[in-house]
Amino acid sequence: MELMIGRVIKSHGIRGEVSVEVTTDDPEDRFAVGQTLDGRQGNREVELTVKSSRPHKGRLLLTFEEIPDRTAADQLRGTKFFAEPAEDEDDDGFYDHELEGLRIIHEGADIGEVTGIAHTVNRVILEVTLTDGKEVLIPFVEEIVPEVDLEAGTATITPPEGLLEL
Repeated sequence: MELMIGRVIKSHGIRGEVSVEVTTDDPEDRFAVGQTLDGRQGNREVELTVKSSRPHKGRLLLTFEEIPDRTAADQLRGTKFFAEPAEDEDDDGFYDHELEGLRIIHEGADIGEVTGIAHTVNRVILEVTLTDGKEVLIPFVEEIVPEVDLEAGTATITPPEGLLEL
């Protein structure tokens, strides 16, 4: 499964630079000079080699070996870059797509399903639809979600009193 790691927003300047909205937590490696990126724009696929990369106003400005000028850079608008998930044995985190669809277990009972993930400044929030149709937000912290079993497709919760009633 490939994950989207970034998207070209627009061209920048006259030398073929593009402004890229980054959607990966590892932009230094994914967009490093010399990296080859697999891009898709509708049915069109491109393979581009990063020539330079620099931060600019919350985005990255990239140039590619294959893109000589602004005219060529303009053609990349909307191109999405994809890559395989990075495998890190020491990383005990989860990708959003792994959490969505997990069944929520509380006191041994299946009480709902993760239907979305919200990212806030300090934490991740699980959007859960309970079996009675209510929607609740559960902070994705170890104290409240002590166990995630991807093979079983479950997340066990120990919510503080009142969290599920909000």
